[in-house]
Amino acid sequence: MPINRQIWLVSRPQGEATVDNFRLVESETPPLAEGQVLVRHHYLSLDPYMRGRMNEGKSYAAPQPLNAVMIGGTVGQVVESRHPRHASGDWVVGMGGWQEYSVVDGDAPGALRKVDVSRIPPSHYLGAVGMPGVTAWYGLVKIIQPKAGQTITVSAAAGAVGSAVGVLAKQRGCRVVGIAGGPDKCAYVRDELGFDDCIDYREYTDLRSLSAALKAACPDGIDGHFENVGGTVLDAVMLRANAFARVALCGMIAGYDGQPLPMLNPSLILINRMRIEGFIVSEHMDVWPQALAELGELVGSGRFRPRETIAHGIAAAPEAFLGLLKGRNLGKQLVKLVDD
Repeated sequence: MPINRQIWLVSRPQGEATVDNFRLVESETPPLAEGQVLVRHHYLSLDPYMRGRMNEGKSYAAPQPLNAVMIGGTVGQVVESRHPRHASGDWVVGMGGWQEYSVVDGDAPGALRKVDVSRIPPSHYLGAVGMPGVTAWYGLVKIIQPKAGQTITVSAAAGAVGSAVGVLAKQRGCRVVGIAGGPDKCAYVRDELGFDDCIDYREYTDLRSLSAALKAACPDGIDGHFENVGGTVLDAVMLRANAFARVALCGMIAGYDGQPLPMLNPSLILINRMRIEGFIVSEHMDVWPQALAELGELVGSGRFRPRETIAHGIAAAPEAFLGLLKGRNLGKQLVKLVDD
């Protein structure tokens, strides 16, 4: 059996996460028992939610255990199987974690999902045609409920979730304005994803200037907003929101280091009769088939060409993850674990 290299969480962050919170560990892959499957991971997904799991405080999910493999989505191939529904060579998506191999119970509900890589590259099953894409779909379709002609804004618009929100909203005939950090990201959002406009928040470092930029980009106000950041970005959007605007709260990356994120003008929720709703996509598994079907068609047809930022080798995962939290990635952040 192969040697398996893993990244463990060995300490909880005090403020910002650092590479010292992680450790590279090698272990032997155990022999398979009846009903188990050995998967060789080709790509590891890195996602902002992982930062919250590193903390010990109360949240929507249990904290990541210490001295254990970090949680994470993976796509790879079955290399050995003792389960009748899985064969060697099958491409599968699962939650294999930050490691090169995983041994999976083939009967565990939702543990492995077979995927077709003939039209869609395997890495996209961790991004646009995976959890981030479904997250975008649910927040947009079920919470924001856009109508043609409405204005939709998206923070972290160049990321895996934000980019999918924009493409899905454009498919529904909306005016879409992204908020992203830096000219390269804004160019990607406008020129490749087809957003109507994109605001570089690094050019507008205070609430007044960011709100003015939003007013210029959204002359008819904001009907729906998909929030990945929080803080000043959300405050600025609130000032430009129309009556009965809807906000899907997906992430609050500005507060992942443990600092509270107060809202400056909560009275606007009442004044504008707004709907603001947080959600966790894993609690809405019933919509995944519908969402994945639409996303798969968009990617497979070339109407959505998601970008990826790829680190190489399991040892690179901690640094790549910390870079993700600081916005250094463009599109989906992945770690490639198998050389071509």
